[in-house]
Amino acid sequence: MNKTLLRGIILILVLLPILLAFVANGGGEVGDKTVIYVLKIEGTITEGTSLDIVEGLMEAEEMGAEAVLIELDTPGGLVDSTLEITQAILNSELPVITYVTPKGAIAASAGSFILVSGNIAAMAPATTVGAAMPVEIGIEGRKAADEKTIKFLAGHAESIAAERGRNATQAKRFVTENDAFNENTALERGIVDLIAEDERELLSKVDGMTVETGAGNKTLSTKNASLYTKGKTIRSSLLSMLSNPQIAVILLMVGIYGLIFGFMSPGTYVPEMIGAICLILSLYGLGLFEVNMFGVLLIIIAVMLFIAEALTPTFGILTVGGAVCLIIGALILPKEPFLFNPQSDWFEGFLLTIIGIAVASAVFFGFAVGAVLKARKRRVKVGGEELIGQVTRAETEINEDSGTIKIRGEIWNARTLEGETIKEREKVEIVDREGLTLIVKRKE
Repeated sequence: MNKTLLRGIILILVLLPILLAFVANGGGEVGDKTVIYVLKIEGTITEGTSLDIVEGLMEAEEMGAEAVLIELDTPGGLVDSTLEITQAILNSELPVITYVTPKGAIAASAGSFILVSGNIAAMAPATTVGAAMPVEIGIEGRKAADEKTIKFLAGHAESIAAERGRNATQAKRFVTENDAFNENTALERGIVDLIAEDERELLSKVDGMTVETGAGNKTLSTKNASLYTKGKTIRSSLLSMLSNPQIAVILLMVGIYGLIFGFMSPGTYVPEMIGAICLILSLYGLGLFEVNMFGVLLIIIAVMLFIAEALTPTFGILTVGGAVCLIIGALILPKEPFLFNPQSDWFEGFLLTIIGIAVASAVFFGFAVGAVLKARKRRVKVGGEELIGQVTRAETEINEDSGTIKIRGEIWNARTLEGETIKEREKVEIVDREGLTLIVKRKE
C-alpha cells in the first residue's frame, strides 16, 4: 500500500507541470475563461515588430482566444514592416481590436495604418493619430517621398479604411495632407469607433459587437475576459535591433574597422572575430530594408581615405574627405521611405549617430591605426637584443674580460667597458651585445 501511494505521488508530481501547461495553453478557452490576447507595439516599427504581430496572431488563433488587442504607442517605422502587419490583421480569423494607449500615446504615421486596419479601432483620452506622409532621408535632410510613393500609400490607407467601413477619404488625407487628430476629432471623422479610458472600459464597450473576420461574422464576448500579454521573443528583439538603420550602420562600421585593425595586427584574432560578427549582423540588418548602393560605395570610399591618411599623412585632408563621404553615405544609405511622425526625434538621433561615427572614425584612424603602423615599422628585436635596457644582478665578478649574469632564467657571459669592475650581486644594466656576450654597466 505504501509503495502504491508513493508511486501515485511521484506520478502526480511528474504530470502536474504538464497539466498546468495544458491549462495555460489549452486549445479552447484558457482555463475555461475567455481570453483576450494582447500585443504591444511600442517605439519604432521594424521587422522585429512585424514578426511579433504575425506570430502573435497565429498563437492567439491556436489558443482559441476571443480576440486580439493590439495596443499602439509608436512614432512610426519601416514601410514594408507596416504593410506586413496590416496584411496580417486584415486576414486574421480572430477579431482584432486596435487601441492607442496609454494617455499621451500616439499612433503616428505607420501607427495610423495599423489603427484603421483593426476590426474595432479605439483611442484613450489625450492620444493622437495621423501624420502619415512618407519621408526619405537625403543629403539635405528629410523630405517628403516621391509622388509615386505618396499616391501608393494614400491609396492603400484609403483601401484599408474602406474595407473596415471607416472614413476612407480622411484616412487618405493622413498620407497626402499629413492630418493629425486627437481622440475626439478621430471619433467625429469616423477613424475610430470609440474612446475608452483603459482596457477594462474598452472590453466592456466592445462586448456584444459583431465584426467580420476572415472566418466570418463573430459576436464579441469580452466583458469579463482575462488578458494575456505576449512578451517579446529573443528572435524578434534581435530583428528589431538589426533592422533599425542606426544600429545597422553602427554594426557595419564596427565590422569594417574590426577587420582592418585585425589584419594590420595579426595574431590576436579578437578584432577579426568581432569585426566578422558585426559585419555579418549588419549585412543581415541592411537586408531587412531597401539600401542605396551608392551610399554603401561612399562608406567604402570613406574607409579607404581614412586608411590612406594613416599610411601617408596629409595633415588631415584625407580624414576630412573621409568624414564627409561617411556622413553622406550613411545618410543616403536607407533607400526605403519611412513612415515616421515629422516631429519624431528619430531623424535627429540618426543624424547625430552618423556624425558621431564619422568623428570616432577620424579619431580611430588618426591614433589607433597610426600607432599600429608605427609599431610595425620599428626594428624587430630578437635574442639578446631584446635584453638591452634590462636590469639584473651579477652572478660573478664582472670586469672588462669576463663575468656572468643571470636573466630570465638563463646564464649569459658578460663584461664591462673602460676597465670597470662590478662585484658579485651588484645591480647591472645591459647596454649592448657582442655575439654571445652582453655588455653591462653598474646600475646606481
